[in-house]
Amino acid sequence: MNAPLLPQPAPARDSRRTLSLCAAVIVGATLAVYARGLGGLFLYDDVGSIPGNPSIRSLSGALSPPGGLTVTGRPVLNFSFALNYAVSGTRPWSYHALNVAIHAAAALALFAVVRRTLANAPAGCRPEPERTGLAFAAALLWALHPLQTESVEYVVQRAESLMGLFYLLTLYAFVRSAASAGPAAAAWAGASVGACLLGMGTKEAMATAPLAVLLYDRTFIGGSFREAWRRRGSLHLSLAACWLPLAFLVAGSGGRGGTAGFGSGMDWWSYLMAQPRAVALYLRLALWPHPLVGDYGRILGRDPAADAAGAAVVLCLAAATFVLLRRRPAAGFLGAWFFLALAPSSSVIPVSTEIIAEHRVYLALAAVVTAAVLCLRAALSGPRLFAAAVAALALACGALTIRRVGAYGSPFAFWSDVVLKNPANAGAWNNLGNLLEARGDQAGAMASYRRALGLVPAYADAHYNLGRALAAAGRLDEAVANYEDALRFRPQDPSIHFSLSNALAAEGRAPAAAAELRAALRLDPARADAWYNLGAALAGAGDLAAAADAYASAVRLRPDFADARVNYGAVLAQLGRTAEAVRELNEALRLEPAAADVHNNLGSLLAGSGRLSEARAQFEEALRLKPDYGDARENLERLRALEQPEGGR
Repeated sequence: MNAPLLPQPAPARDSRRTLSLCAAVIVGATLAVYARGLGGLFLYDDVGSIPGNPSIRSLSGALSPPGGLTVTGRPVLNFSFALNYAVSGTRPWSYHALNVAIHAAAALALFAVVRRTLANAPAGCRPEPERTGLAFAAALLWALHPLQTESVEYVVQRAESLMGLFYLLTLYAFVRSAASAGPAAAAWAGASVGACLLGMGTKEAMATAPLAVLLYDRTFIGGSFREAWRRRGSLHLSLAACWLPLAFLVAGSGGRGGTAGFGSGMDWWSYLMAQPRAVALYLRLALWPHPLVGDYGRILGRDPAADAAGAAVVLCLAAATFVLLRRRPAAGFLGAWFFLALAPSSSVIPVSTEIIAEHRVYLALAAVVTAAVLCLRAALSGPRLFAAAVAALALACGALTIRRVGAYGSPFAFWSDVVLKNPANAGAWNNLGNLLEARGDQAGAMASYRRALGLVPAYADAHYNLGRALAAAGRLDEAVANYEDALRFRPQDPSIHFSLSNALAAEGRAPAAAAELRAALRLDPARADAWYNLGAALAGAGDLAAAADAYASAVRLRPDFADARVNYGAVLAQLGRTAEAVRELNEALRLEPAAADVHNNLGSLLAGSGRLSEARAQFEEALRLKPDYGDARENLERLRALEQPEGGR
């Protein structure tokens, strides 16, 4: 059994001035390398979780995030976005600024944890200035490491950095509680539990924090699990109790729209088999961060050699950790920290949208960097040489991070960087195609969609997007073929049926277009645009009664749908339901009072009903809005002829 190592207070000569200087350098360096990203835009999942998330528009509503998003089941994360919304609305600058601040705060928390952990070593092991220097080096390099860029620059990945901050604060407050007595110990214990609770509400990876704290207690304070539990069992039990609200949040999240968990559509065994390769990649990127890729894709290509090498690395590292936990517990703790931090997302619980993701290494990187700093200090003979090496590494990391931040400056820069570094990522080509299409580069967009389909022929989104681009270019036959391919792979998507109906209608294939609209409405009866199009198709086929019903559904679902009201009024007029037709046209004019053609149509209806003065007012308004409107002028002249007394002829 390891002998208990009691926490030692920092010696008096470790001045506050030195600590303040270390903290200032860490914060200043972090701000300097990420300053370039403060003007960045929202990316990918940011859009749904921030601009498209109505719950963040009030602080109270933020505690109930919507489903199917990155914020689902994560009320603390969602609340942090609500704070940003209160400051800058949907302008991204405050979101980026808070992400940088959270990362800087996490680096300070790591500095404090490492410094106090080194202070728990046997007396005389290292002088206090060296302990502070080692902690400073670990925190600085961790803060500047380019592998952290995704967690800082990709706004919704605040989930990782904010959870990491709470994870480190949980451990730091625990260490302070163990080193204190009386009310101070109770206050620090409460802070540890509070930070743990907040972390559980931020991201599910916080689940391992109580285990990490217990292992820390056994390694650096209690000397054994039995002693740690005997002295601080109530605190460990309180931390473990934080799993209860986490379980409640996970159960209510529905796997974030089916993208995470055992119902995400990915076999847990396949996901598990891919993770050794992923973990080996994370370890390599921690030591040599190139190339960094923002999206590794949903499909990891089969590579038996890479899988075997990854499994060998992970097994060796796990075996070494197990041995070190028994023989050299402090070194073993770093290995255990690495595995604990990665376990929730790099184990058996599938995340179907991200088999590999660099932000997952956020906390695990602390163990790698700390171990590297300690090895570097052991390898270099003097403190000056060590300081020079740390400074050189910090400058290199900072330069690489500044460069990497540029890839997050805009969605186009991001996806262009992804396809450059990971050209086998079909999803990245599809997303780049969307951006090129939005820029008006139809040829480039179609080429990107075709690259995606060359990689994954069954990619429904790419078929759909290619069909949309082809339809916009007037290549309707090809568009129809791609829409039909998309439906083969995703037949229950109402949007594909709707777009296919538009292409068929443009080709003059009205019955087929109507059939696709009915299919779309069977899947999603609340689509006002589909009811509107169906009304037009039925009216064109002469089925006025059914067309009126379709337009009525469109208006009921979307009362501000002015075009639907205009067409509904026209069909009602043909059915002889003049009073209802007048009402619909009046409603359409209330919504769009400058519609000259609607004023003219309403005037015709009123004239036919004998309401000549009202009709004249509508024709005159149509001409005021559109002086060269020939139909309205003719209608007004005919009306004036009718109004003239017979003797005046």
